[in-house]
Amino acid sequence: MPTLTWQKSSYCPEGNSCVHVAGDPAARAVRITESGDPRGAILTAAPAAFRSLLRTLKKEQDRD
Repeated sequence: MPTLTWQKSSYCPEGNSCVHVAGDPAARAVRITESGDPRGAILTAAPAAFRSLLRTLKKEQDRD
């Protein structure tokens, strides 16, 4: 796997475990990991699936 540039979620408060994402152009994928163990489990999603996840999460947030 190439070196990825991880970006922390903008919804992450300081000091808490956060979701980090990185684009992986070589694999045409989005990588997702948890900041508490960034070298641990890394989930891989197709860009369309990741967009769908974000859209769903935003809809859920608007309902609250």
